[in-house]
Amino acid sequence: MKAKVSLVLNGESVSAEVEPRETLADFIRERQGLTATHLGCEHGVCGACTVEVEGQTTRSCLTLAVRADGMHVKTLEGLAADPAMMVLKRWFHDEHALQCGFCTPGMLITARDILSRHRAPDAGTIRKELSGQLCRCTGYANIVKAIEAAGRELAGA
Repeated sequence: MKAKVSLVLNGESVSAEVEPRETLADFIRERQGLTATHLGCEHGVCGACTVEVEGQTTRSCLTLAVRADGMHVKTLEGLAADPAMMVLKRWFHDEHALQCGFCTPGMLITARDILSRHRAPDAGTIRKELSGQLCRCTGYANIVKAIEAAGRELAGA
């Protein structure tokens, strides 16, 4: 038995018939073709599937598509022109805060969320806030440095 899901994805209204057990991650990737939302563990542990739902960071692998019906969802693609995201992307590049790139979309969305709640956070705060994001390549040091630098820039320091 399929259910109709209608939501606003990156500012655009989209609808589809979905199985009740289909995740928001699968809806975004498979039905909408937005591949920045990565599927890693599919248990909500790694953070690669992090998106924004109604302004809150959300694990899209744990969220059923039917639960997002009527909501506003943003993926990394939908944040491309966001001023904070542009600063973060530049600092991730400048600080070599990515390697394979698999975790990067979730890291960037989480970093944007961190900076929206903490003005120019220190390394300890960033590490604590990133505890739900897994990266197997970088060791996090450069990710933390990139977020710190972006936070200072955005805070005008």
